[in-house]
Amino acid sequence: MQESEELAGQSAEAEDRAARLTRQDWLDLALKTLVEDGIDQVKIQSMAKKLNVARSSFYWQFESREALHSAMLDDWLRKNTSPIIERAMRPASDIISAVINVFECWLDETLFDPTLDMAVRLWARRAAEVRAVVTEADGIRVDALRRMFLRYGYAAEEALIRARTLYYTQIGQYTLEDFEEPAVRFSYGPAYLHIFTGQQPDAKHRAHLARCIEEKYFAPRRAREAR
Repeated sequence: MQESEELAGQSAEAEDRAARLTRQDWLDLALKTLVEDGIDQVKIQSMAKKLNVARSSFYWQFESREALHSAMLDDWLRKNTSPIIERAMRPASDIISAVINVFECWLDETLFDPTLDMAVRLWARRAAEVRAVVTEADGIRVDALRRMFLRYGYAAEEALIRARTLYYTQIGQYTLEDFEEPAVRFSYGPAYLHIFTGQQPDAKHRAHLARCIEEKYFAPRRAREAR
């Protein structure tokens, strides 16, 4: 009798845990697993074990594993594409200031998560439907940057090539995992601005860039280390 009551209590606890879990909880774990272990390890049974719930509770939130995959891609698009579009569209006094706004995405991983981006790209190499989503996302990002250059008077072809150069340079750097020490990397900032825009940044632009680097890169890291 006592054993039966204990089992009933454990079952009730498991059901309570499952009821408290949200769709986002499952999605966050799936994305974390994708980044750390790859898409092959995004398994319902494994995630249920990590969340300490029954496998069946997954289906309270998603119809299937394919539905989870679709939600993962939607979340990636929201996290890694929307901030680029927003900053490319943000009003700025000139093109150099506009590009510095876009730089925020490369400095702040809450705006653009490079590990997630690379994990999705690795997934895309193995799944044509994912590759189509990634190709579309790249096109949307480049087009936002292209329109940014157009707003500041660049000719159509030049705007496109500068947008591609800006975007492909950063994505390529993430892909190669080729990063210098932060102080060295950021010392090249004014030169990158010159190359990307064809204009020389002045003292005002350099100060703007320095503030951006401090606020979006160094300050958050110091705050995390102080915890």
